[in-house]
Amino acid sequence: MPTLHVCPLSRLHDTVTEIRASHVVTLINVGSAVERPPAIAPERHLFLGVSDIVEPMDGHILPAAEHIERLLAFVGTWERESPLVFHCWAGISRSTAAAFISACALAPERDEAEIAQALRLASPTATPNARFVALADDVLGRRGRMVEAVRGIGRGAEAMEGTPFMLQLSRG
Repeated sequence: MPTLHVCPLSRLHDTVTEIRASHVVTLINVGSAVERPPAIAPERHLFLGVSDIVEPMDGHILPAAEHIERLLAFVGTWERESPLVFHCWAGISRSTAAAFISACALAPERDEAEIAQALRLASPTATPNARFVALADDVLGRRGRMVEAVRGIGRGAEAMEGTPFMLQLSRG
């Protein structure tokens, strides 16, 4: 069964090795040093240089539709034979949003609220970036259901860094 995994940057290499991931999505500020795990081929690593913000801020890159489109194009090439890892700095906001968005896109038969609940059960600290989710909701034509699903699980528990977790793509 295909699985999506989320972790902070500090646990990227260990997570990729432990679960034998084939693809990695990095969502981190431009200029942040991220060493691609040796097991991940360059074409199987998407780097999205974007800040964890919801409103414009000087010196930062606001998430935009182009970021969502690149994410969706990349996850669309994933063969689903080995796990896919999403990470950001803390493994709490950008990466959890990307995992939620990817689950909604790759399993369109699943209810958005069900996916959000699975996300919350997997990670008490997950707080998906609201702008990422709203942009994806629009791109995927979900008519606000993704936004409402994430709003429904509320803000995650406060933490400096999230614990790696798995989100199943299909019901399980």
